[in-house]
Amino acid sequence: ALYLAGAGVGRLVLADDDHVDLSNLQRQIIHRQTSLGMSKTASAQQTLAQLNPDTRVELLETRLAGTEVLAQVQHCDAVVDCSDNFAIRFALNSACWQAKVPLISAAAIRMEAQVSVFDPRRANSPCYQCLYEEGRDGDLNCSENGVMAPLVGMVGSIQALECIKVLSGYGEPLVGRLLLIDALTMQLRSLTLQKNPDCTVCRD
Repeated sequence: ALYLAGAGVGRLVLADDDHVDLSNLQRQIIHRQTSLGMSKTASAQQTLAQLNPDTRVELLETRLAGTEVLAQVQHCDAVVDCSDNFAIRFALNSACWQAKVPLISAAAIRMEAQVSVFDPRRANSPCYQCLYEEGRDGDLNCSENGVMAPLVGMVGSIQALECIKVLSGYGEPLVGRLLLIDALTMQLRSLTLQKNPDCTVCRD
């Protein structure tokens, strides 16, 4: 959100039902000590207003589910998924495909991360469910498994860059590719993703 506001994106919709606690501060640098106990969206809004008051920031202080996901997604030009559980990721993927809205997806845990762009406007683009089957369990989250803070910042910056590329039409986003980051060795790999012809979300 910081880099998108700094780049001049005119409207940002922040969705999160959580509140800022001390463990967030080492990796979620949009928050401050003075934000402890605040809703994460309200805290982020304060910081973004100081960076770029011309960016309109709308807050959804709830965990989106069901038809509400599609209702929000269809009013956006792109969706940046920073969630840490598969249920939300699958819901966003399905809504983005229905609304024809590009999805910039990322995940980071411990010293590893991945980033990809799923664009339903492109006929050959796979979707998130082509990569992971819905119904899988075993979510890994940062609070329980840990993640290196600089890696989170790196991944967030890549997501922001991919979002700017999608919005501007400039450059070639990570559509049909999965960027894998190994922070332990600082090696980056790009894997080609194929569309699953049997996918229940994006099949023709």
